[in-house]
Amino acid sequence: MAKNIIVTGAGGLIGPLIATRLLNEPDYNVILTDLVDPVVPAGVKHPEHAKCMKGDITDASFVQSLLAAAQPLHAIFIFHGIMSAGSEANFDLSLAVNVNSVRDLLLALRTTNPGVRVIYSSSQAVYGQPLPAVVTDDVIPTPEGTYGAHKLLTEVFINDMHRRGFIDAFILRFPSVVVRPGRPTNAASSFLSGMIREPMNGEECVIPLRDRGFRSFLCSPSKLQENLFRVLHMDSDKMPKHIRHINVPGVSVSIQELMDALAKHGGEDKLKFLKEETIPELERILRSWSPDFDVSTPLRLGLTKDESGEDIVKEYIDSLKK
Repeated sequence: MAKNIIVTGAGGLIGPLIATRLLNEPDYNVILTDLVDPVVPAGVKHPEHAKCMKGDITDASFVQSLLAAAQPLHAIFIFHGIMSAGSEANFDLSLAVNVNSVRDLLLALRTTNPGVRVIYSSSQAVYGQPLPAVVTDDVIPTPEGTYGAHKLLTEVFINDMHRRGFIDAFILRFPSVVVRPGRPTNAASSFLSGMIREPMNGEECVIPLRDRGFRSFLCSPSKLQENLFRVLHMDSDKMPKHIRHINVPGVSVSIQELMDALAKHGGEDKLKFLKEETIPELERILRSWSPDFDVSTPLRLGLTKDESGEDIVKEYIDSLKK
């Protein structure tokens, strides 16, 4: 019997990644939900195993109908949310979506499906300065933005619900995922994808700080997709009952390294589409994040990582040729 899995925020990037992986297997029914109409990923082997439900995840009646449609529920990926710059611009919206809706969804799951596997998308934005050159498991999160603060609030709630046996949870602190297809998002890190994606489409991208040595912690969509699937099947006892977060592996990459990779694999002429300027509010958020992480724990847990920023850029540019 196929296992029922819900993916919230299915209209973004991360939701379709795991939906594609699941729908290429015969063993899963996938319920895709978002505020906009979710779309079944193109080319999957089992599109008949997908169900799309458009609705407002902050609406309790919709949550009830969503959970009812997925019984018996095997797992849920909670990926909906307001991104970093959008959260900073609208505290109340972030509170409603990034905190309250997740809390209410988890409480509903406690009633309908106690002990269900929950995979929650947090962010490395939970960390803030001062930070060491490389963030280890011992570094205490001190977010400097609303997005990171609201993610951390939800992490604490999930840890306690897992400890009490209400859910079976893993919290994934994502790096910046590069290169994201489609259009720019309201994330402060959106330019990290845009500076590769837009020039390859003949369009301009603004880099919001004048510092080519600035480093970010990145992972490719393909590696994240694989890691999501591995966490779905991970033994719950691999993590302490009250500490459920995993820093998803990535690589530390500078703006200059991304520019070099763009020129090497996309062509020197693409660099003319990059515009460097100072956007103080975005730069403040970006500089509050850590440029590098110790990934020994997630690798020990069985996750995988990209080898370099150049590999990430090449993967995207090669995908355009298919």
